Amino acid sequence: MSVGTHIRTERLQADIDSLAALTDPGRPYTRRSFSPRFLEGRDWLAARFHAAGLAPRIDDAGNLIGRRVGTSPGLGTLMSGSHSDTVPDGGRFDGILGVLAALEAARAFRDAGIDLRHDLEIVDFLAEEPSDFGLSCIGSRAMTGALSADHRALRAPWGESLADAIARMGGVPARLDTPRRADIRAFFELHIEQGIVLEQEQVQIGVVDAIAGVTRLEIVFSGRADHAGTTPMDRRCDAAVPAAAIVGFVHERASALARCGAGHVTATCGVLDLSPGASNVVPRSARLVVDIRVSERPVAEGLIAAIRAACADAARSSHTALARFAIQSDTHPTPCDPALVALVAVAAREQGFTARHMVSGAGHDAAFVARLAPMAMIFVPCRDGRSHDPEEWCAPEDAARGTMVLAEAMLMRDRTD
Repeated sequence: MSVGTHIRTERLQADIDSLAALTDPGRPYTRRSFSPRFLEGRDWLAARFHAAGLAPRIDDAGNLIGRRVGTSPGLGTLMSGSHSDTVPDGGRFDGILGVLAALEAARAFRDAGIDLRHDLEIVDFLAEEPSDFGLSCIGSRAMTGALSADHRALRAPWGESLADAIARMGGVPARLDTPRRADIRAFFELHIEQGIVLEQEQVQIGVVDAIAGVTRLEIVFSGRADHAGTTPMDRRCDAAVPAAAIVGFVHERASALARCGAGHVTATCGVLDLSPGASNVVPRSARLVVDIRVSERPVAEGLIAAIRAACADAARSSHTALARFAIQSDTHPTPCDPALVALVAVAAREQGFTARHMVSGAGHDAAFVARLAPMAMIFVPCRDGRSHDPEEWCAPEDAARGTMVLAEAMLMRDRTD
């Protein structure tokens, strides 16, 4: 009998419903990091960890970790988890499923009478979602030594520093200048897809090959404000014109790259600000922010160069100036560990589930943990691809399938050393 047969769908769903009920009044499902509601959720999780035979603690980074010691001291740690904080008016599954599925896997090992050789840790990373400090993935950054002194000095609107907030969560910010762990042998994160591919293709499991890198560009065109009714069309320096051209260029170029097999490619002009912003004034300036998510770094670099060249051409042809072209942020793609990816694929196949390989276009704590240890991710379908929304939904049977794959992959990894 496999460990997957000890995954209890009803128990997992009951946990999801119980944690979802801990939400700000009138705002389903809101449990913001560093808030009293977040701490309430953490207390609930710690109690569930304890009941499953996991010793709960808060590490230096403010992460909640439940630990069960393995039978072979010094062999290292197998870790799984995600995050329990939400975006405002968010959902019941984003992050939460990864924590609770890992907990259910730990209970399944216990129920099956399986003693892992490695130490087992289930982790709820602190503040994966963008926080009031203007930063995301705080706990996983800190675990890997990537939370800088400048990061820790960031302040929330109420004046508290991030360092003080981590301490308030039970962490020790003074010890976060170097990576916190050298014992992790493998990290697995289960997550809803946050997209529509698995559902539309009627595939049960997503085997994640990589987490896309994210680049954000800030582009500003400068023109001249004039009267919209009296300035002839051929004598304008309208900053909106090159901006509009770039919106179309970004969409078409990214679509072409995706069609031609360049891996996962998306590009979005999610911010477009015109100034002075009056219907009867020719725009003086236009500002765009472009979000690029690509699984292959050379493709990202080529797309950035193409957008830069297109901006120069658009400015020239519209008698405006390219006043700014800056990279606001830039992270490289993070490949999953091929050996762990293979284990996930085998676990899905042996459970009789359909599966496909895919790339995560969203960021995850796993991308930071990959700096410390081999990492893999498992996706399950979510209805209509909805996420970061109260309508976010993962069917109980899909959550259970993903948990079965998670447990089996972890068990196979435990037996390879």
